[in-house]
Amino acid sequence: MPLSDDEQRILSQIEQQLHETDPALAKEVATTTVYTHSARNIKWSVLGFIIGLVTIVLTLSISFLLAFVGFVMMLAAALLFEQNLRRLGRAGMNQLSMNVRSGNLKDSFTEKRGKMKGRFRPDDPIQ
Repeated sequence: MPLSDDEQRILSQIEQQLHETDPALAKEVATTTVYTHSARNIKWSVLGFIIGLVTIVLTLSISFLLAFVGFVMMLAAALLFEQNLRRLGRAGMNQLSMNVRSGNLKDSFTEKRGKMKGRFRPDDPIQ
């Protein structure tokens, strides 16, 4: 069921107010999709799996309990990976590959790098 003209006008006003009051949030909401969120979670789950594997290898000779904790970390990371891979699906993989080809991914990394530089290297020197 489509929105009425009055509802569309109200929605436009809300969007305009969001862009005026918090442009960073508006940009993040516009650029973040289910696919980008799932891809980010997949990266974190791979990192968690590697940390769990390192934990097992380093602690197996020291303590069985610590090695088991590493195994549980690996299991949780693998389940998170599988869940987000299902969520991502074929359509998400196509969208991510199109973003990589079009250069949007590079622009995103450049933007993030600029934000990090601004946090660690402020323009105004402290006197």
